[in-house]
Amino acid sequence: MTLYCHSLSQYSRFKTREVKVGSVGIGGKNPIRIQSMTTTNTMDTETSVAQSIRMIHAGAELVRLTAPGIKDAENLKNIKSALRKKGYDIPLVADIHFTPNAALIAAEIVEKVRINPGNYVDKKQFKSIDYTDQSYEEELERIHERFLPLIRVCKENGTALRIGTNHGSLSDRILSRYGDTPLGMVESALEFTRICIDENFHEIVFSMKASNTHVMIQAYRLLVKTMKNEGMNYPLHLGVTEAGEGEDGRIKSALGIGALLEDGIGDTIRVSLTEEPENELPVAQSIVDRIEKRKYHFIPEKKISFAYDPYFYKRNEAKSILNIGGNNVPVVVSDLSNIKVISLENLEKIGLQYSSENDKWTLGDLCPDYIYLGKNLLNFVLPENIGLIQNFAVWNGEERHFPLFTTISEFESNKKSAKLNFVLLENQEDLKLLKNVKEPFVLILMGKSDSILLELRTLCMQLVEHNINSPVLLSRKTSSLNLESLQLHLATDFGGLLADGFGDGLMTLGDSRFEKINLVLFGILQAARVRISKTEYISCPSCGRTLFDLQKVTANIRERTSHLKGVKIGIMGCIVNGPGEMADADYGYVGTGKEKISLYKGQEKVQANISADYAVDALIQLIKDHGDWFEPTS
Repeated sequence: MTLYCHSLSQYSRFKTREVKVGSVGIGGKNPIRIQSMTTTNTMDTETSVAQSIRMIHAGAELVRLTAPGIKDAENLKNIKSALRKKGYDIPLVADIHFTPNAALIAAEIVEKVRINPGNYVDKKQFKSIDYTDQSYEEELERIHERFLPLIRVCKENGTALRIGTNHGSLSDRILSRYGDTPLGMVESALEFTRICIDENFHEIVFSMKASNTHVMIQAYRLLVKTMKNEGMNYPLHLGVTEAGEGEDGRIKSALGIGALLEDGIGDTIRVSLTEEPENELPVAQSIVDRIEKRKYHFIPEKKISFAYDPYFYKRNEAKSILNIGGNNVPVVVSDLSNIKVISLENLEKIGLQYSSENDKWTLGDLCPDYIYLGKNLLNFVLPENIGLIQNFAVWNGEERHFPLFTTISEFESNKKSAKLNFVLLENQEDLKLLKNVKEPFVLILMGKSDSILLELRTLCMQLVEHNINSPVLLSRKTSSLNLESLQLHLATDFGGLLADGFGDGLMTLGDSRFEKINLVLFGILQAARVRISKTEYISCPSCGRTLFDLQKVTANIRERTSHLKGVKIGIMGCIVNGPGEMADADYGYVGTGKEKISLYKGQEKVQANISADYAVDALIQLIKDHGDWFEPTS
C-alpha cells in the first residue's frame, strides 16, 4: 500500500512544489499559510475593502472574494486598486462557480482564481448517466475545450489556479462513474489537472473540501497517494466546509484540518465558520502554530503493515465489556478526581440532575457514561447506568465501582474486578503481559508527547499487532491548555484517531474544568460522526452570493431546534453546494434569491422561494410534518 505520508508515527511534512500567489509562496519551504473569504457583496467596493482590511489585521495572508458573475469579476479591479492605495498588497483570490467568462476576467486582475471542477463546465441536474469509455472520453474533450482559455489567461498573467473540489457539488458525470466518494472528488480535480499538465501549466493548488470529516480526510489522503503515484506534488489547501459556528465549528475544523496537518499534509488552510471572517483567522493560526513547532525531519518510506485502511472508515474491532467497545457508541468519562467534595451541584453541571422531592435522577443527553473519582468517595448513590472509576488503592469492590491501575505490572500483580478494570498505559510497556490476564480490562492510552495523535495511533497499531482487542479510551492531560486550545487540540488528537476507527471512549486527566471538557468530548464524538448526542448543523460561512443574514438565521434555527437530538439540518447561503453538501442532512434551508428560501427533505426540494420572513417557521413545520419534532423539556 502506498503511504499518503512519510511516517505514521513521526511528523514529516509532505514536500510540495512552491506556487507563487502574488508575493506569497504556497508550498515548498514556505510556512503553512492562513486565509479567509469575505462575506460581502463583491459589487460593494467600500464594504468589501473594509472587511478585507479587518481580515488582514486578523492575520489573513490571502483574501478570497466571490465572483458569481462578470460584473463582480470586473469590480475586483476596483477592490484591488482601493486596497493597494491604502497600502495593502495582499494577494486576492477570485472564487468562481458556473461562470467561466467571469473566471477569464478575474484571472487578469487577481493573483489566484479558484474554480470548482464540479460546476465550472457542467450544470448539475442530479441525473445518473451510463457512460461508455468513448462517451466519457468525449466529455473530457469537451472539458478541455472549455477549460483551455482559462489556462492560457492564467499563464499570460502569472495567475495561480486553485482546483477546489467540493464533496457537495460533484458533477453528474463524476457521480455516475465514481459515485459520491473520496475517489470521485480526487478524479474530479485530476481531470482538470491533467489538462493543465498537458498545457505545461503548473501553478496549481488543490483542495478537497467536505462537511463530513471522514470524507474530507480520506479525500486528501487519496489525493496525495495519487499524486505520488503520478509524479505530482502540488500544494494543498485544507478546509472543512460548512463546519458551522461556535464551539461545534471550531471542533469540526480542527478535527479535519488538524488530523491532516499532523500527517504533514497541507500548505494553506481556511477555517470556515458561520461567523465574521476575521473570527476564522485566530482559530486557523492556533491550529497552524501547533504544527509549526514540530521538528522537520524526513523519514524514508518503508513497508508498513497497516492496522486500518486510511482511505475507508471502519471502526477497529474491540471486544465488548459492559457498555464499552464492541458495537457500543464510544463512551465519555468525566474526571472529578480534583474536586475535594463531589456535590449534587457538580453533577448537575454534567447532566445528572437529582430531584429530592421525587427521589429521582434525570440524565441529560450530554451526561457522561463514567465518572472518574480518583481517591474520592461519594456519599450518595448514582443511577445504575453511571459507572464509577476509582484508583485501585481506594477501590472497595462496590457495585458499579471499577478500579484504575496506573501500570500494567500493577494490574497484573493485584486483585482485579471480575467485571471491568481500567489500566493506564503511558508508554510502550511489555504488552505481552496482558495476554495472560483473564479479567476484563479497558486500556487508557495516555498521550504526553508534542504529537499526541501520532503517539496514540502508534500505540493503537501496536495493540493490533499484539492481538490485544480490549477496548481503548483515548486520554491526555489538559490543565495547561486555555479554552480555545482545549477545543482545538482535543479535536485534533482524539478526533483524528476516531476518524481512523480507533478509540472506544474519551477522557482527560488532571483538569478541574470538568463541565467544559465534558461538552468538548461530546462535541468531538459528534464531529467524528461516531456518537450523535445533539442536533447536527451543517451551515456555510456565507459569502457575497448569500442574499440573507446567514448568521442571524443560523442562530435562530439553532435556538429553536437545538433539542432535536440526532436531527441533521443544513443551512446554506446559496445553491452552489446546497443539496450536495448537505447530502446526509435530514432537512435543508437553502438561499435561492434575495430573501428567498427553498426547503429540502433530504436532497428533495419540497418548498421553493419562500420569503425569508417566514422560512424558519416553515422549516419547523416541515420537521413536524415528518414526525421528527418534539417539544423541548424545561
